[in-house]
Amino acid sequence: MDHLAPVFAQFPIEVVAAEGVWLSTRDGRRILDLYGGHAVAALGYGHAGWLAALESQARAVHFQSNAVPMEVRTRAARRLVGFSGLPLDTVFFVNTGAEANENALKLACKVTGRAQVVALEHAFHGRSAAAGAVTWGAMAKWYGFPRPPFDVAFLPRRDASALAAGVTERTAAVIVEPVQGVGGAFDMGREYLAALRRRCDETGALLIFDEVQCGMGRTGHPFAASLYGVVPDMITTAKALGAGFPVGALMTGAKVAAALRPDALGTTFGGGPLACAAVTAVIDAIERGQLLDNVRRLSRIIRETCVVGPVTGTQGEGFLLGLRTRRPAKEVHAQLLERGILAGTSGDAQVLRLLPPFTLAEPHVALLRDALAEIGA
Repeated sequence: MDHLAPVFAQFPIEVVAAEGVWLSTRDGRRILDLYGGHAVAALGYGHAGWLAALESQARAVHFQSNAVPMEVRTRAARRLVGFSGLPLDTVFFVNTGAEANENALKLACKVTGRAQVVALEHAFHGRSAAAGAVTWGAMAKWYGFPRPPFDVAFLPRRDASALAAGVTERTAAVIVEPVQGVGGAFDMGREYLAALRRRCDETGALLIFDEVQCGMGRTGHPFAASLYGVVPDMITTAKALGAGFPVGALMTGAKVAAALRPDALGTTFGGGPLACAAVTAVIDAIERGQLLDNVRRLSRIIRETCVVGPVTGTQGEGFLLGLRTRRPAKEVHAQLLERGILAGTSGDAQVLRLLPPFTLAEPHVALLRDALAEIGA
């Protein structure tokens, strides 16, 4: 008995070591990781700069709470704002994406004084009380709480015609993944996100971009907001932000930041020095390694060369990429794993999800192409 709660479906491999984009298993296999620890391992495994930053910070001081000012925390916030290039210049560090979304939703209700939140069909925002309430299908499957903390409405994806009736003067916020992850690497597109921005401005609702999975360079741009040229009132991010060290962040613009006071938000471990050292190391690695260029270039190559075998098309952005399959994606997933390639599935049964490290190279894409061709239609 391993004493672990049996709540996760697990891949039929046991990982004992990893380096670069490769996983090593207990039975001696070498697996190409195109899943990236569920979009977390943005720098791959064993990245020298990331390891050095954590070791150096651990030796200096491994933890102090937010009651103690620390330069490492201020530096991480400064670097994150600069990396984003967006006018969202107030940062609240937390531990997870769900925690970032909880705080964003709380602030939206507090700032607007309203009690309705609008989300999109097929969205995933987390498993906590507020984040789960705006996750598509959670109420029927796993939510567990007796009631949501606010009124929730779901709108169809990319349907701008539904916004006039769906987003009103009752709406505190619209929360949207610019590129849905669990929803099948489904990109909302510039036109729809711009329409959301306009409707929120018309009604006084706040616009929240959940970039927990698609942010921090995964689209080939600092954030999907940067890619699409649409600025929300808040961005939440995590996963690639620490590249494996647990850390999330809520970034807010001036309207929301003006409502912040001592004790308005709180966290014990959020903004800890190790987490902040990891954030700075990730941004350093992305910028020095020109990894955003690499994500954009390799994403184009995947789109151009990997529509073979069971794959009929692609969707998504950058390294949050969906391969649409003729057969159930879980079957293709299993066949790829037999050939030494780990990908991901999604809430769309016909979409295989690719979330690889930003350090992926052309020979790795060729391995995927050849494996798909070998599997056949």
